[in-house]
Amino acid sequence: MAYQVVIVGGGPVGMALALDLGLRGISCCVVERYLEPQRIPKGQNLTQRSVEHFYFWGIADELRSARVMSRDFPMTGIVAYGSLTSEYWYVPPLRELLNPYYFMENERLPQYQMEKVLREKLAALPNVATRFGWTAESVDQDDDGVRVGIVRNDGAERELLAADYAVGCDGSNSVVRERIGITRSGTDFNQPMVLAVFRSRELSEKLKRFPPQSTYRVQHRKLRGYWQFFGRIDEEEGWFFHSPVPADTARESYDFHGLLQEVAGFKFACEFDHVGFWDLRVAVADIYQVGRVFIAGDAAHSHPPYGGYGLNNGLEDAVNLGWKLAARLDGWGTDALLRSYGAERHPIFRETGDDFIAARIEGDREFFDRYDPEKDRAEFMRAWKQHAAASAPRVLTYEPNYEGSPIVDGPPGGVCSAHGMHTFSARAGHHLPAQPLSSGCNVYEELGRGFTLLAFGADEGAVRPFEQAAISRKLPFKVLRDSYDSKRKAYEASFILVRPDQYVVWAGDAPGDVEALMDRVSGR
Repeated sequence: MAYQVVIVGGGPVGMALALDLGLRGISCCVVERYLEPQRIPKGQNLTQRSVEHFYFWGIADELRSARVMSRDFPMTGIVAYGSLTSEYWYVPPLRELLNPYYFMENERLPQYQMEKVLREKLAALPNVATRFGWTAESVDQDDDGVRVGIVRNDGAERELLAADYAVGCDGSNSVVRERIGITRSGTDFNQPMVLAVFRSRELSEKLKRFPPQSTYRVQHRKLRGYWQFFGRIDEEEGWFFHSPVPADTARESYDFHGLLQEVAGFKFACEFDHVGFWDLRVAVADIYQVGRVFIAGDAAHSHPPYGGYGLNNGLEDAVNLGWKLAARLDGWGTDALLRSYGAERHPIFRETGDDFIAARIEGDREFFDRYDPEKDRAEFMRAWKQHAAASAPRVLTYEPNYEGSPIVDGPPGGVCSAHGMHTFSARAGHHLPAQPLSSGCNVYEELGRGFTLLAFGADEGAVRPFEQAAISRKLPFKVLRDSYDSKRKAYEASFILVRPDQYVVWAGDAPGDVEALMDRVSGR
């Protein structure tokens, strides 16, 4: 069978990529070994940016409806020292602080619920085929295309899929990454971790000593900067739990119930649904593309489930790559446009892993090595308040941007980075902040699927060169006109050129060389 794109891996990232491509008219096939989503409640926290993707895929309401906990249940968490009976605890800053900068509010639901929403939408697209219960075993390519050999899980049938491009979204042990020879680097903490999924109404009842929360993280100096973590699946009895465990831990002989009670600080009854293990490491692929084959999601970057960085970055990978593949296949994109995927996404997660995950573990280790309530309670209390205050900047300054992208007219010396600051101004390389139009609609409700020029208070003579340049390059293009007043003044630019994934590629008040600009942003 022949397709334009073959996607290996039908988890959330693979499904998201297939959906993005399918809605852009691209034929693709998804190969996924599991027949149904696995009921492991990982990847629960969706950022505002991720929910924006669901809006553009037309399933934001379906995503909200799939939530397990009630809509008004807090998505925040507790950080405690020692155990959940400790006097030392605080509530980190809310991700809801970022809501004003985005069109959608953040969301929390188990990954398998989100996957169900994606699968149902995907099933309605006639140009997207699926091979559930199949696994990729070979990937070959030449100048003309890619061939992916797949085998049914029972080994009874094999098939060769031909495509223009292939994308490996097949997890941290990616077959695609291995077949095309991409290596990884990062930080290995040599620490096995346990993931336990269990049910306990008694735990839910006893944690009412805190305000209602979705997560409960415990830190201790003996953990060497790692954490122990309870997360709610539902409001009544469903829980999951992460913790470091000894290297020789075996599922059959270890007292996981005792570990849960030790971290909680009290006894409670529970029933286990799942116990599994994972290794605490941050691993980032050295490149994201070899020829006509790409990798995305956990195949490109894997890390501990700190802060929801993995799933949300994976969805951003899919959206970043999706519009560029569609542009190339539709004839107006270039190979340079495709190469910008790795140029933009790789440094984002390299910094995310190094500066927001590994550095945080090391910082917590140093903190608890220095401060100990059993030795100096007063000193620990002062330091613990500072520890709580330090969590706010992490929320506000994690702002992935593409200032250094080859297809963005960014500032001199700009780089693609996970570090930034949320503002309402329109800046080249940054996510477009949401603002209302004079019609009462939000600007996000009027953006096109291609490039959109926001022209505020502009005359036709200034807009026409953009339209002509887009026509001559066959770019999908829309002009959105409005007055330059009210909250739109916060953009600090009367012209803003926005690309298909809602990132600003240029902003200003006086268009310069429009032809050169349009060449650059389309990868020419």
